[in-house]
Amino acid sequence: MIDHPPTPPAAFIDRGRLLTLDALRGVAVMAILLANMPGFALPDPAYSNPLAWGGERPADIAAWLLTETFINGRMRGLFSMLFGASMLLILHRADDAGENGAALHLRRMAVLFVLGMIHLSFIWTGDILAHYALAGVIALGFVGLKARTLMVTAVAMVVLSMAMAGLECFGLFAASARNTPQAVALWDAYQAAFGTPGVKILQPEITAMRGSWIDATRFRLANNGNPLFDLISIGPETLSAMFLGMAALRSGFLSGEWPRARYRRIAILCLGISIPAYASMAAFVMASGYDVRAVALSQLLLQAPVRLIGTVGYAALILLMLHPGGWWTTRIAAAGRMAFTIYIATSIVMTFVFYGHGLGQFARWDRASIYLLVPLVWAGMLLWSRSWLDHFGQGPLERLWRLAARGQVGGTRQ
Repeated sequence: MIDHPPTPPAAFIDRGRLLTLDALRGVAVMAILLANMPGFALPDPAYSNPLAWGGERPADIAAWLLTETFINGRMRGLFSMLFGASMLLILHRADDAGENGAALHLRRMAVLFVLGMIHLSFIWTGDILAHYALAGVIALGFVGLKARTLMVTAVAMVVLSMAMAGLECFGLFAASARNTPQAVALWDAYQAAFGTPGVKILQPEITAMRGSWIDATRFRLANNGNPLFDLISIGPETLSAMFLGMAALRSGFLSGEWPRARYRRIAILCLGISIPAYASMAAFVMASGYDVRAVALSQLLLQAPVRLIGTVGYAALILLMLHPGGWWTTRIAAAGRMAFTIYIATSIVMTFVFYGHGLGQFARWDRASIYLLVPLVWAGMLLWSRSWLDHFGQGPLERLWRLAARGQVGGTRQ
């Protein structure tokens, strides 16, 4: 039996669901679009390096700088944090119903892995669901820990992530001499991921994404990362946020039980640390001329200790801004209840805009211009999700996930 989290205030319970988790998830699924736009519209290295593709105008550099300073890493961290918290809630409720919560969780992760692999292979290469499914299996072994122990374990995972990243960066810096075939191959691999590899190297991806759906799928299948390798490379980072989410739910932080003054202090402190730190790292990359070593060092190592700090700061800020029953809170929470569906639907819409089976705009827009689409997509999320839930009570993919994992349809709990 797993210890239950404290009881949240009645104002934060909506039809048996935690309004706080739904609203946080709604903000995360909306804000992560800002981070993912370069992944939809531009060649892969442009995600981390603005000079790889997308223009060098002040507006393009500003778009990169703003997302680096305020968004990247922390929205993924918020998603991971909420995944851990929701996992704990589902296990609690299964226990209360006399079910085998562990077996249910493993079935859910199996279904999520299959759906994630479909998304990764046939829709968009930026999928995170398959990785979450694998990390979620590991996280099951930690659900019985107390909040304080979970916090310590989360910090340990950050340290492990930094140690692995440090070794990776050491290899990159050593390879910069390019004095052996192995060093050249390693340097070129990092240039393709974080540097400015040039049009010749990027052309196969551009051609494939502007081609037919079969062309794009063939390219994805040939170049997708291995989820098992991702579990090794970014698994500690993901698990650290999941453990933090479990601790935050168990302590009452995520259910809105703490005094507002405490949330305010946490938001000011955490964002006061993380935002200037991210801005400083972006300035460091710019001062280097966007050198691949600076980009990789920042992305892989230097951001790691402040990523979770920023995630907690944003969570506290969002919880402070909640107004149960308010127009924005209600609609953002509705988007959060349908976050799975919205995440996949966003990939379908964006790949239709940019890939050849749709409008074929891949690598044709500059970096700043791609963000003009974001308000339109956000409006669709806010309007469609509330309307859908009013009629059907649950998102279509959420319903499918429940049916496949439990063999039944219905229910709206996290």
